[in-house]
Amino acid sequence: MNVIIIEDEKPSARRLQRMLFELDFKAETMLHSVEESVEWFQNNEHPDLIFLDIQLSDGLSFEIFEQVEVKSAIIFTTAYDEYALQAFKLNSIDYLLKPIDEDDLAKAVSKYKERLPKQEAVTLDFDDIKKLLVNPIERDYKKRFSIKVGQHLKLVNIDDIECFYSENKGTYLHTSEGRNYLLDTTLEQLENELEPQTFFRINRKFYVNINAIKDMVSYTNSRLQIKLNSYNEQEVIVARERVKDFKAWLE
Repeated sequence: MNVIIIEDEKPSARRLQRMLFELDFKAETMLHSVEESVEWFQNNEHPDLIFLDIQLSDGLSFEIFEQVEVKSAIIFTTAYDEYALQAFKLNSIDYLLKPIDEDDLAKAVSKYKERLPKQEAVTLDFDDIKKLLVNPIERDYKKRFSIKVGQHLKLVNIDDIECFYSENKGTYLHTSEGRNYLLDTTLEQLENELEPQTFFRINRKFYVNINAIKDMVSYTNSRLQIKLNSYNEQEVIVARERVKDFKAWLE
């Protein structure tokens, strides 16, 4: 069985390769970018199964399938964009939320094996998935947060929050009044709770509220620096690999 891994973070790719080996799956080919993947698919026999990271160093992995017709079973791996996961469940074998859990990986592999007799390949409708990335399925999102302040609980309405950020292993929210509050959660958990048309994860440390942005300027290495209404404790930078999605989100 031919299995490949497409993942821009090489340590993560090697870890996944080791985990697959323990499940008797050999993934000898590892690709790390859209450009590299397109060239590989154009010159090699397509694999039976692909472990596919959504965000690669030079763009979204969907761009691969806009240039090459790939008929392979796919298991997605992703660190964010939770609001598109419903689409992946409909169209692919499975998705794995990073960091990948061994039990989740084993279940995904088992699901793939169970489907083998019923199909030769899985063709995904990437246009539908991309639409859901922009227009996520409607659901109820967090309207307020309860914050413990000493012996008291304070309610903070979602509209009063400029950003969420991580610092020193803690997760904080920053209000339009210039106050910071520690939360009993993580940025990853917030992905399930924040309305994606209002909040965007610009990098691994920050979610920003579109209504709190007062200025945006070009920054080094094709990045963007964001100025918020009151938050100024550290630079707020849109990661290079997120700039394209961020600009689309703004519109």
